[in-house]
Amino acid sequence: MPISEAMSGSEIRATLQALAEQAGVSLAALSRMLGRNEAYLQQFVHRGSPRMLAEGDRRQLAEFFGIPETRLGASVEAGPMLVRRLAVAASAGPGATVDDEVMIGVEALDRQLARRLGLHEGAASVIRVRGDSMAPGLMDGDHLVVDQQDVRPPARGGLYIIRMGEVLMVKRVRAGPEGLVASSDNPAAPPVPQGPITVIGRVVWQMRLPS
Repeated sequence: MPISEAMSGSEIRATLQALAEQAGVSLAALSRMLGRNEAYLQQFVHRGSPRMLAEGDRRQLAEFFGIPETRLGASVEAGPMLVRRLAVAASAGPGATVDDEVMIGVEALDRQLARRLGLHEGAASVIRVRGDSMAPGLMDGDHLVVDQQDVRPPARGGLYIIRMGEVLMVKRVRAGPEGLVASSDNPAAPPVPQGPITVIGRVVWQMRLPS
């Protein structure tokens, strides 16, 4: 990502030096944290060499100081990742007929969070939970961020959005010897219907309004 047009190289260097002083940490120690030689950030701050921070170094420094990457020169592209919110609900109960997957809005995810979750632009969506068969972990009304690139449940299992016929559900899914196996977390829930399972994506984040 290019240096932000709103910040000059000297402003970025001054910001980094001020952050280090406020945190009481030396530039040499920060350089070691990055896996660089001790003079790396000293040369950047005082000599302007390198001209800009490497993306990985900038990200690690931003996470260390708890600041957005834009304060260290990232472009506005490092702002929130926009994720589609779909007009469908993944049933945690016995199942519900799927309506057309129409986008009804977007959710903004912090880009550092999206990166930690392994999400890529255009490959995630937000779907609402309906029912209580995945309680207490998932409750009716929760919104789930779904990674639609992850469609291969491992043998140890995980939370996935699946389609069985015309029904969309959120279930715990694992790869068994004879294929995929879906189950509910709530022991009082009825058995999951039998039939072919199509995996839509893995649940990577849960959003819930406070009660």
